[in-house]
Amino acid sequence: MNKININLDGTGKKIGIVQSRFNPEVCDGLLSACYTELLRLGVKKEDIRIATVPGALETPLILQHMALSEKYDALIALGAIIRGETYHFEVVSNESARGISEVQLNTGVPVANAVLTTEDDEQALARMLVKGTEAAQVAIEMANLVRAL
Repeated sequence: MNKININLDGTGKKIGIVQSRFNPEVCDGLLSACYTELLRLGVKKEDIRIATVPGALETPLILQHMALSEKYDALIALGAIIRGETYHFEVVSNESARGISEVQLNTGVPVANAVLTTEDDEQALARMLVKGTEAAQVAIEMANLVRAL
């Protein structure tokens, strides 16, 4: 059996991040954890580019532009969709997830999806650091896996 090992070495990787500005406390927490982990994994500061967008629905378009630029080994989507009193939560959650998935499938550039979908602010705040860290790990692992294939 020829198994490809998990590789979390970010040395030489170029990473693009798209961060939503809605729910800024949560999104800033996601970014802080993600950025710290990327640096820990060996990605250089100058190889990380961050673009902000108003909300989760705008995220896929900018991810797509980044992917098509061929400048990035992997991309990361950061955001928080917190349930309100209307159906809007479902629309935004479903459409942003669909768009993010389409970007990676249509371009071949891995996208780590760290757009939280939670019932309330407390859940989002409780998950932001772990999810931000995991997003960095997913991006590096997937970039290395795609390259190994």
